[in-house]
This record gives sequence, C-alpha cells and structure tokens, in this order.
Amino acid sequence: MNGRTAQRIARTAVFTAGALTGMTLASAGLLASQAEAARRTIPLAEGPPPRADGVFGAKFGGRPLVLAVLGDSTAAGYGVLRTRETPGALLATGLSRRLRRPVRLHRFAVVGAITDGLRHQVQDALEVRPDLAVILIGANDVTKRTPVTVAARQLADTVGALRGVGAEVVVGTCPDLGTIRPIKPPLRWLARRWSRQLAEAQTIAVVEAGGRTVSLGDLLGPRFFAEPTRMFAWDHFHPSADGYAVAAAAMLPTAVAALGVPSAQASTLSLDQGVRSLSDAAQEAVKHAGTEVSAERVAGRDRGPLGRWVRLRRLAVMPRQQTPDQDTAAVPLDKALSGKGDMTPQESTDGRGHDGMM
Repeated sequence: MNGRTAQRIARTAVFTAGALTGMTLASAGLLASQAEAARRTIPLAEGPPPRADGVFGAKFGGRPLVLAVLGDSTAAGYGVLRTRETPGALLATGLSRRLRRPVRLHRFAVVGAITDGLRHQVQDALEVRPDLAVILIGANDVTKRTPVTVAARQLADTVGALRGVGAEVVVGTCPDLGTIRPIKPPLRWLARRWSRQLAEAQTIAVVEAGGRTVSLGDLLGPRFFAEPTRMFAWDHFHPSADGYAVAAAAMLPTAVAALGVPSAQASTLSLDQGVRSLSDAAQEAVKHAGTEVSAERVAGRDRGPLGRWVRLRRLAVMPRQQTPDQDTAAVPLDKALSGKGDMTPQESTDGRGHDGMM
C-alpha cells in the first residue's frame, strides 16, 4: 500500500453506498486530509522482496513435499531483507521439521496483487503440481474496493483449480487494515469494516471450494501497537521479520493438519470451538484472529439445515515469542520457523509487481 492507495480508500468511502450514511462534506474533507497524511507516511516500495525458492530440510531425505505460495506482498514477504524471514521460507522450514521430510518451495506471490491476479499465479502453480498451496490475499482488494462477491468468486476459482490437481489449500484471510497506524479514524474504521466483510466472504468461498482458512484479522494488531518498531517493517505498513514469524506460526498448524497430520495440530489449536454452519463460522472467525475453519461431516452428511457443516479451531494462547513443537518442548519462533541452514537457493525471477502495495 502507498499514498495513492490511501487516497483510493478515502475517495471510495465517499461514493460507497451505505458505507457512510449521512456523511457530511466536513467529514468527507476529513477523510481526504487523512489520505494525504497517509500518503506522506507510507512510502513507495523500493524493490522486490527476497526470493526463497528452493529445498528446505534436505537432510531428512526422500521426495520433497511441494509447497506453493500465492498472493500479494504479505505472501511474498515484502518488508524483510533475508530469504529465511519470508513467510514461504518460514512455513517451508516449519513443515519440514514437523513432517520430517524435505519441502520444495515455489513462490508465485506478487507485490500489489489483487485476487483477480491469482488467475495468472495459479497457472504457474499448477505446473509444479503442489501438494500444498498457501494463499495470502485481500488487502489490495480492500484498498481498490473490489466488490466482495467478485473477489470471493475469484478466490474460489483459484482454490478449485488447485484442488483439482490434488493440492491441499490453506488461505490466510484478509488482514484488518484498521490496525495500520498511518491510517487514522474514521478512515481506519472504514478500512476495518471493509477488511472484515471481505474476510468473511473469503472464508465461505474457500471452504465451499474445498480449502481451509485461517483468520489473520488483527492477529498482529495488539503487538503492532505495543511494539511498532519491532513488528512493523520500515514502511510502517508491512510486517517485519518478527511480524511474519507470528503470522506463519498461526498458519503452520492448519497447514500441517491439511496434509493429514492432525496430531501436530492439537499442540497449538484449541479443539473446543465445535461444529457449526459455515455462515456462522465465518462470522465468528472474523471476530477472533487465528481461527481455522475447515469442512466437517455430521452424521455422515456435510450439510445441515443452515448449510455446510464446518469445525472451528482457535489458536491457543502461546508464550511470548514461542511456539509449541510436537516433537520437543516449546522453542523460540526463530528456531522453530527460520530457514537457517535448511535452504538450497535456486535461480528464480525477482517477482517484481505493482508499486508499493500489499
């Protein structure tokens, strides 16, 4: 995101039906001034994020599990300087250690991507026939005001294409842009509302298409506000290395469970949230960051009177900067998720995309 993105939020706020009922000219002027302030605060992107494509955990031997990462700048790891700090590298390392097997990472995510852009990414991803695909998308759809129904349908198409080749799919739903400090109220409140509307629609679309979701929401929000210089990157918008590590730790249990290893999931997810309809679960997940939503069967049926059955699993509270490991005692995040010594870099393109957006 950059200043032009913030201005788009303000402009769209004025014209979005129902979003600003009773809005006065004075409040419209306030939004415009806030957009200008955000433009000065959030700089343009200075270059592509580092690439981490390669093999992680080669020491385990055997056929590598193929991991594809699709999405926008948060999926690409914009804001960090080292390959091992990108979300793809963190997830690949975590998976290789949990599963005791090598993981081959392919990053297709592009800075600035909106959900419509996934159709290009998924075509490349299908060529590598991934065992697991992780998608992080949505923030740019909020800032560009892509209609929620359109973005959800495009995401469902992407998930369906990946499931069609046998890949398990985990989607981190739209983050809460209301946690971004350069965006001030009331612009922040609008960004939060739009983010949550999209995240809810994404949850329904993904699960109906055969994937799983993890709500990111304001997962990093409280810590961002408490430690902004640590959890934010230099642009005050994208996560820092520590911020990405927290997000990766939240998604890792679901990624492991999607691959058929449920025992590893129990260590970091509470299993007492129960089974409910998909629409109810989507609303609940938006309220609680770190909540997984996955399809479930009840009495041999996948649907009830209110629609598809799903199970909610909520991220358990973890010690500061630690994540439980199934095989050992709790270890620091940088030990559990980092790629030090585990990656074999491979040649790849630089992944340059649009300017300065997620």
